Amino acid sequence: MVTVLNTVGGTPQPGERARHPEKAKRPDTPVVRKPDWIRVKAPGSPVYAETRKTVRENGLVTVCEEAGCPNIGECWTQKHATMMIMGDTCTRACAFCNVRTGLPDALDPAEPENVANAVEKLGLRHVVITSVDRDDLDDGGAAHFANTIQAIRARTPSTTIEILTPDFLRKPGALEVVVEARPDVFNHNLETVPRLYLGIRPGARYFHSLRLLQRVKEIDPTIFTKSGLMVGLGEARDEIMQVMDDMRSAEIDFLTIGQYLQPTRKHAAIDRFVTPDEFKSYETIARSKGFLMVSSTPLTRSSYHADADFASLRAARDAKLGKA
Repeated sequence: MVTVLNTVGGTPQPGERARHPEKAKRPDTPVVRKPDWIRVKAPGSPVYAETRKTVRENGLVTVCEEAGCPNIGECWTQKHATMMIMGDTCTRACAFCNVRTGLPDALDPAEPENVANAVEKLGLRHVVITSVDRDDLDDGGAAHFANTIQAIRARTPSTTIEILTPDFLRKPGALEVVVEARPDVFNHNLETVPRLYLGIRPGARYFHSLRLLQRVKEIDPTIFTKSGLMVGLGEARDEIMQVMDDMRSAEIDFLTIGQYLQPTRKHAAIDRFVTPDEFKSYETIARSKGFLMVSSTPLTRSSYHADADFASLRAARDAKLGKA
């Protein structure tokens, strides 16, 4: 029997609350050995330690740590940490996610300035800001996102800002508040195909998420939109093709596709490891469908190489407009 992780990389200590209490009674799923192409080096460089220190000194949470991202060593060595605002506890309980679930604490009013300070100290040209779901808040945390964007703009005006938001389900007016703050990239992940939503993303609605991204373009066509999928959860190839078509109908600019990696044996099981050749095939098809930018590899994650990808995204749009 395997216990549900209480901390990233650890097990519950006496008297501590389980990290995923809703998963505690689920049966263990089989252990699946990772193929060679999914393996990464353990973090530990001096720059990695420096990035970690900056994050700690500003009291920040990162999705890199909370979600157990395999790319943390590479990204933090380049000082690319993805800030996760509004705490470390999510009100949703998605079957794939390692972020803690439960009732979150109150928002920290100093957090936007702390994030801006860290962005300045790390010297980031491009920063990704994400968050937990905050269904407990009237606006889902929209104003807090806007405040964080504004704080970064005030401190480091040249830094481009990418946000990865919740779906703001049943939060009228929330999306508009965030879009009005004018991030450079608005990302919201569809995560998987519609057929798997009930088991994988039960608190969300596929067509609401799709419409959210479409609405961003309607409000401000200059903002890049981005969304991501995990593969290896049991989806069929033709279902991925349909999601691509749905995304293009919503005018989404940037698609990411990466391998699902199971955080613990209580999370959704891995159906299979998709090969690098299949990822390359998905990239080719996605580009043919009109996405300006596609990242499709086993280790692709929403913010992986986000700074370089943003430069490529902007160049692709400029080239497209130049041909028009």
